[in-house]
Amino acid sequence: MKAPLSLAAVFDRLLAAYGAQSWWPADSAFEVMIGAVLTQNTAWVNVEKALGRLRETVAFEADAIVALAPDVLAAAIRPAGYFNVKARRLQAFCAWLQAQGGIEGLAGRPTAALRTDMLAVHGVGPETADDMLLYALERPVFVVDAYTRRAFSRLGRISGDESYEEIRALFEEELPARTDLFKEYHALIVTHGKEVCRPRPRCEACCLRHDCQHGMGG
Repeated sequence: MKAPLSLAAVFDRLLAAYGAQSWWPADSAFEVMIGAVLTQNTAWVNVEKALGRLRETVAFEADAIVALAPDVLAAAIRPAGYFNVKARRLQAFCAWLQAQGGIEGLAGRPTAALRTDMLAVHGVGPETADDMLLYALERPVFVVDAYTRRAFSRLGRISGDESYEEIRALFEEELPARTDLFKEYHALIVTHGKEVCRPRPRCEACCLRHDCQHGMGG
């Protein structure tokens, strides 16, 4: 059996196959953060609908979202699903952001300490925090999601049952700590997971198939 591909080699293959993805699809750092909460357990198309309705309902600012009646906020973000839960999470996050002095207040804080504080906010888990850190705050942290776990377990780079932090550490230790690289890599993994490396994979269309333990090369 071949040795598993390096993470750098996988990136090069994915980039050649799909081209630059240029994520995150948002107009501001604050929109990235709100979107990171809303996108939990739903597709981005639903998040876009929820963001549009939210903008129609209230000023798109942390203090306005905190002041909104919970039922009104829940109704506005209904397209994102789990709207009552996400309304509470959004208000908790926005209240925390206010207390930090807004996005400007986060700028000078060390990444590790900031990540720890984010994870203490109601409803903010590791993937959500890392989405915010990478895409909104330009910090070189790698975002791990279900697509990452599935693809790289099939490639033999992980067993698949590692913790989130173990997988994140693998990427951050093996790759250069570059925000642009981490953004592009995560986006490519998502595209690959949606188009090819599905629960029932389309191995015949995979740019990694000859080096994949699950596919034709395994």
